[in-house]
Amino acid sequence: MSAISREDVVHLARLAHIEMNDAELDKMTGELAVIVDSIAAVSEAAGDDVPATSHPIPLTNVLREDVVGKTLTPEQALANAPDADENRFKVPAILDGE
Repeated sequence: MSAISREDVVHLARLAHIEMNDAELDKMTGELAVIVDSIAAVSEAAGDDVPATSHPIPLTNVLREDVVGKTLTPEQALANAPDADENRFKVPAILDGE
C-alpha cells in the first residue's frame, strides 16, 4: 500500500498553487505512489553492510606545487596587441560612466 493518498495530492497541489481536475489528481496519485514505492524498495536494499556513497568512484584532489615558470615580459605580451597603454591591454569601454 502506497503512502500517497489522493488527499495528499490535493494538499500538495494546493500548496503549490496548481489547479488539477479529478483525472489529473487520480493520475498524479498513481504516479507519486509508484515513485514512493520505488524509493522504499531501494531503501530496503541498502543494509548496514552497504556504505553510503555520494559518488561511485572515490574522488581525490590532484594538487601540484604552485611554481612560477617562464613568463612573458610586458613588451612580449603586448607585442601583437591592437592597442596598449602603460603596459596594459587597451580595450573599448563597454559600460558608460564607470
